[in-house]
Amino acid sequence: MACTLLRQRSRARLYGSLRAHTSCVSLSCPSSRRHFLSLFRKAPQQKAEPVPLLTEDNLFHLFSKSPFPMLRARGNAIKQLAPCPVCTSSHDQGHPNAHHEPQNVQFECPDCGWPTHCSEEHWKEDKEHEKYCTRLREANEDEHDLRSGRRMVEFELPGPQGYEEAISFANWDLFWYTRGFMSMDTERARRHASKLLTYPITIGGALHQFSPLTLNNQRLTPEGSRSLAAIRSTLHVPLGAPETAEAQVGKPQVRIFILGARAESSLPVHVWEQLCLLFPAAQLHIFFIGPQVSLPKPENPAAQKHFQPSAPASDAAPQTAEPPPSANLEVTVPAKISPIAELQNRSEYLPNVFKPPAPVAIDRQKYTRNSISRYGAPSYTTPYTKELTVTGLRTNYIDVHHHFSETLDPYSDAFFFFSPGFGFPSEHSFAEDGQTPLLQIASPTEWGPVLPLLLESKCPIFVTGFSPTDVERDVRSLSEAPDVAGQFEWVITPGPNSFGSEKWEIADFDPRVMIKANWGIWAIRGRSKDIQERSMLDGLYCYTGSVRCQTQHR
Repeated sequence: MACTLLRQRSRARLYGSLRAHTSCVSLSCPSSRRHFLSLFRKAPQQKAEPVPLLTEDNLFHLFSKSPFPMLRARGNAIKQLAPCPVCTSSHDQGHPNAHHEPQNVQFECPDCGWPTHCSEEHWKEDKEHEKYCTRLREANEDEHDLRSGRRMVEFELPGPQGYEEAISFANWDLFWYTRGFMSMDTERARRHASKLLTYPITIGGALHQFSPLTLNNQRLTPEGSRSLAAIRSTLHVPLGAPETAEAQVGKPQVRIFILGARAESSLPVHVWEQLCLLFPAAQLHIFFIGPQVSLPKPENPAAQKHFQPSAPASDAAPQTAEPPPSANLEVTVPAKISPIAELQNRSEYLPNVFKPPAPVAIDRQKYTRNSISRYGAPSYTTPYTKELTVTGLRTNYIDVHHHFSETLDPYSDAFFFFSPGFGFPSEHSFAEDGQTPLLQIASPTEWGPVLPLLLESKCPIFVTGFSPTDVERDVRSLSEAPDVAGQFEWVITPGPNSFGSEKWEIADFDPRVMIKANWGIWAIRGRSKDIQERSMLDGLYCYTGSVRCQTQHR
């Protein structure tokens, strides 16, 4: 009897559960009916992919026949600056049939597309051209690919890092993977992404607590470990605490000074935000300081005089009367143009000679304000987010050092020089004989008075170079600067930079000269003076010992 009741109850429970499950499934299934009003609804429009002007198999073009006016202008600039390598070698060797002066390049190599020789005969005669022709073709295709109009997935940057997701700084591949970037499927995508991110990630890779520059690989010195521990205590949280925005409370703002800034100052602000996202528990303030810093586009014609330097008197246009103060000037932010469209339509090209002019103006952000009244120089400040503020000053650092000298702190400040050219000869300063040029690190008009001031602050000073030769040249120049030699300690020993650009940059004055931005990195700081504290017992012991010696002598 009991078994029968148990069977009936179990059957009832089973049937009830099946009915409940069936009703849930029927409610969750969508209805297959199509309502009459849905016929008049507009289908959601999907954003169409941009149609590229050039396909993947049509990226190679001679510079003179390029579909983009800027590349055609660059080809013309190279023809005016670069000498023919065959003519140069014949002239140096004293060949009897050589010209008095080497001729400039005019013939474009059909294999790489760059102007490389003065004639086709010299192109066929030059056997050294084959060594770097492949790199020139690679650079040619990269320049056309940037302007092709395709979807640049390598420029789609990720947002904040996930909670408890560590970032690896071993190399570009591991960084992109752990940071959540789109997959870099081609070598060209790697070159584009590394060129865009080399400046912010070089800074992040040097300052982060998971930096690849460690004591184990002998890139970080013991003195450098103590120096970086100070600023890392501000950038990060204590061990075991979560790195969140709440940890920013009570911390000072970390200031990163980029001296002699050039192209890095023209990067979009959201690219520099990638540096800020590496340190979620810190607030960063980036300073671009240098005579070639890019400034934002003016709000109106009347404000342009505060941002652009005055033109020479010979080239100055007739001045027009300024509108009266009562005139209604609409302060508007200029409309932003797509960077790809701007590259496609730009027709001017400024050659990268010894001292190139200032880069083009950058887009003005919503909260960008003029800072000329604060620093006394053409400048701007953009509070992009609560974690990131960007300031640009178009002036020499020595002219604004007094604004920062009393507040420099090794716990919250760091200096970066991107390929400063310490070891290059100065263009304006000469030795006592009046003929031998001084090095830029010792020149009173360039870096001579700057480095001693930075060494006094005891803040870390990071320097990059575009090649092994450039790094060695800058390191050797430290011993020739009067107020620098013997006054510094090594923080990071010279060596390769894991986050250097992988894209070859071609010199306009000689296409044979190729570099990679931020190839190497090293760092120094001002020499510290160890102070040994002596207690009263040490003095008493010394006094007792001297009395004993005098007694024994008697």
